Amino acid sequence: MEFENILTETRDSIQYITINRESKLNALNRATLAELHTAFVNAFNNPAVSGIIITGAGAKAFVAGADISEFVNLDAESGAALARNNQIDVFDLIANGNKPVIAAINGFALGGGLELALACHIRIAAETAKMGLPEVTLGLIPGYGGTQRLTQLIGKGKALEMILTADMITATDALQYGLVTHVVSQEALLAKAEELMLKIISRAPLALSAAIRSVNAGLIDGVNGYETEIDEFGKCFGTEDFKEGVAAFLQKRKAEFKGR
Repeated sequence: MEFENILTETRDSIQYITINRESKLNALNRATLAELHTAFVNAFNNPAVSGIIITGAGAKAFVAGADISEFVNLDAESGAALARNNQIDVFDLIANGNKPVIAAINGFALGGGLELALACHIRIAAETAKMGLPEVTLGLIPGYGGTQRLTQLIGKGKALEMILTADMITATDALQYGLVTHVVSQEALLAKAEELMLKIISRAPLALSAAIRSVNAGLIDGVNGYETEIDEFGKCFGTEDFKEGVAAFLQKRKAEFKGR
């Protein structure tokens, strides 16, 4: 499928999604969010794709925020609908995806851009990247899950400081806070993302999906994450991949998982 605002490419079972609005610092407008929804649905349902890496075009920005010009005529009701629909269609879709998603943060990740990265399962950053949630400077708050996911990752105090001051943090700060797991040079960013993803997707695909579901379950009000883990653990015993993994371990060879 041809997109106008994003680029997609599949190599070595990895789907690369690049937000391609460099002149707009890759800002998220409605059309881009719609294309991201389609691209992720396709990737999650494509058996040839084992994992997804998302980044921004150019060296300046991952995503420098939402397209604020589209907010001008919104009122309370339509603003809430915008947040709800995009959370469901893009941000929650990514967070609950059945395949691992890595955000390669190549530059500014601000507002909706940081929220997009937060929805991904793992984040790595170029050493030049800057991150922040500046919504309160516009009389808004983060509306795409930022108040929740940032708090889950770095704790209430640091999250509130970032949100209430609207200050940007450096990649080094983000690593210290636990917001990202690796910081590398701009030139090494995609290579590091690929290295990490290739290691992940060499593991059993059904087990990866089960692990994502189990970790997410512990963050949902009213859901017992331990029970989800037990259930998912039990289901793994019924897979061909489990039998292959055990056989490979006992035979001292590399497992060849089929996702069955």
